[in-house]
Amino acid sequence: MTATRSLALALMQFSRRLARLLTSQGALLLLFSLALFASFRYETFLTPVNLMNIMRQNSMLAIVALGMTVVILSGGIDLSVGALVALGGVVAAMLAPQGSLTAIVGGIASTTLFGVVNGLLVSRARLQPFVVTLFTASAARGLALSITQEKSIAVSSAASVLVWLGRGFIGPVPVPVLMVALLYFAAWFMLHKSLLGLHIFAVGDNEEASRLMGVNPDRVKLAAYTISGLLSGLAGVVLAGRLGAGQPVAAFGWETDAIAAAVMGGTFLGGGQGSVFPTLVGVLLLGMMYNLLNLEGTITPWWQLVLRGGFLLLVVIFQQRIAQRV
Repeated sequence: MTATRSLALALMQFSRRLARLLTSQGALLLLFSLALFASFRYETFLTPVNLMNIMRQNSMLAIVALGMTVVILSGGIDLSVGALVALGGVVAAMLAPQGSLTAIVGGIASTTLFGVVNGLLVSRARLQPFVVTLFTASAARGLALSITQEKSIAVSSAASVLVWLGRGFIGPVPVPVLMVALLYFAAWFMLHKSLLGLHIFAVGDNEEASRLMGVNPDRVKLAAYTISGLLSGLAGVVLAGRLGAGQPVAAFGWETDAIAAAVMGGTFLGGGQGSVFPTLVGVLLLGMMYNLLNLEGTITPWWQLVLRGGFLLLVVIFQQRIAQRV
C-alpha cells in the first residue's frame, strides 16, 4: 500500500513538473518540433537564406510583440499597435526629405504620443484598455490614411540611415535582427532587474495589493502603454525603411499576432506572469508557420489564414489547460 502511494505521489510530482515545463517552454518545444518536421519535408527550409529570411521578415512584429508583452504583464491590452506601426512609418516617410534623424525621431514621437494618451485614459480616466486602444487604433489609422490621402509615401534618398535600418546588414546579420536582440535583452533586464519591472509584475498580478505596497499603478500603466507606443513607432520606422515607403494600410492584424505571440510564449492575459524571450519564440513560431505554408505551395492564402487561426487556437487552449494543472 505504501509503495502504491509513493508511486502515485511520484507520478503526481512528475506530472506537475512536466506541466510547469510545458507552460514555460511549450512554445520552444513546439518550435523545435516544427523545425524538425520542416527539415525533413522541405529541402530549402534549413538553408541559411531561408532561416535568415524568417527572422528578418518577422523582426518588426517582434518589436511590436515586445511592447504588447509589457502591456499585458501590467494587466492591460493594446489593440492600437498595428495602426501605430502604419502611422509611424507614414510620418517617417513624410519627414524623410529632411534627413534620417528627423524622420526617425518624428515617426517614433508620433506613436509615443498615442501611447501616452492610451496610458492616461486607462490610468487616470479609468477607462477599459480594450475600449481605449480600439478608439486610438481607429484614430491612428484614420490619421495615417488622411495625411497620405490613402497613398503610399516613398522614402526619400536623403534618409539613407532610415533605409539602412530596414535593409542594412552588420556583417552577415540584418540590422533589424540585431535590433530585436538588443531590445529583448534590454526589456528582460528592465522587467527582471529594475524597480519598474517589479512594479509592472505587481500591478498586473494584483493592482489593489500593489497599491497597498506603495506602488503607483497609474504611473506603471502610463509607462507600459508609452513603451508600447514607442516600440510600435520604431517598428513602423524599420518597416518603412525595409519597404522603401510609408504605407497607411500596413500592419493590419498585427495586434492579433502580437497578442498570440505573447500568449503562446506563456504570458497570461490576466497579467502578472510571463517574460519577453518566450514571446520572441512565439513570434518565430508564427513566422515559421507562414514560411511552411508558403513552402507547401498548394494552400491558398485564404486557407492559410484558416489553418493558422485554428493552430493558434489549439496552442492557446493547450497552454491554458496545462497552466490549470500547475
